[in-house]
Amino acid sequence: MSFNNLDTLYRQVIMDHYKNPRNKGAIESDSITVDMNNPTCGDRIHLTLQLEDGKVKDAKFDGEGCSISMASASMMTQAVKGLEVDKAVQLSQIFYDMMLGKDYDDETIDLGDIEALQGVAKFPARIKCATLAWKAMEKGVKSE
Repeated sequence: MSFNNLDTLYRQVIMDHYKNPRNKGAIESDSITVDMNNPTCGDRIHLTLQLEDGKVKDAKFDGEGCSISMASASMMTQAVKGLEVDKAVQLSQIFYDMMLGKDYDDETIDLGDIEALQGVAKFPARIKCATLAWKAMEKGVKSE
């Protein structure tokens, strides 16, 4: 697939998550709540996590912000649900590396839709938008 076609596909994936967010809302009972914002551009997220037996049982978010921020939150909640907490944190580190343009092992780790955000690395000012939800997740699981 040519670069232009791949870029178009990635944009479509990002816009799909932005317009049709997965796991939007809040977990009402037995949840960890994390509120974070990016004062640079106004993105804000309200993340709720339900942890059980060392795993992320559920993850939901609400908030407002740019398409990158909200799409990333949607993708993150999908990716971490069901993972052991340490694996969720490890995935977060892989995501940060991708945001910094570093290579990651795509043979053993399937990032799925998250891979669509790799182009953000070309725009350093937007990296904070993409990582906001991930930082909130890390803060939440570490508070437990």
